[in-house]
Amino acid sequence: MWFPSLYALTDASATRSHVDQVGELVGAGVTIIQIRDKQASGRELFEMAVASLEFTRPAGAKLIVNDRVDVALAAGADGVHVGQDDLPANAAREILGPAAIVGVSTHSLLQATAAAELPVDYVAFGPIFATSTKVNPDPVVGIEGLAAARSIVALPLVAIGGITIENAAAVYASGADSVAVVSDLRKGASVDARVRAYLALSPSRGPLP
Repeated sequence: MWFPSLYALTDASATRSHVDQVGELVGAGVTIIQIRDKQASGRELFEMAVASLEFTRPAGAKLIVNDRVDVALAAGADGVHVGQDDLPANAAREILGPAAIVGVSTHSLLQATAAAELPVDYVAFGPIFATSTKVNPDPVVGIEGLAAARSIVALPLVAIGGITIENAAAVYASGADSVAVVSDLRKGASVDARVRAYLALSPSRGPLP
């Protein structure tokens, strides 16, 4: 299964709203975007998702909700991303159905091996590098850990944690199908220019099914 090589996440610390960020990312050509705000209420996340779909749907982009399966279902989002402490991925699949995109975060080879057997569309693995987007980040797995995960995960593998334009090429070379990026997309001249720079580094693949 092909998967977009750039996986963008909204940044709760940014000056622009999540919805504005989604609009900007869609305009720049990003085809899969995750709304991520650990502090937002269910109602706030629902409203963000519904408003964001006004940008993603016409463009054919996919909108993923972080953690909250209930919000993804209620808003009609394209899928959900769950962590190790969230609702289990198999339960998320049962609730959202076969057409939804379900992804899961993993932070060790043991977790990645288990996730590869779940009814998910992609496995996220990391943190590859040190990251500031989590309060209590898991231990860094590094490029070597990513390469090891690639050898055991046949599903699309999304590298997470500390990804920047400077290290993205090495991450792709180590086996990642996609890189999850948050704050680094908002550095440089513009989001549009930053997205183009990432896409120029990524392997060439076809359209999202």
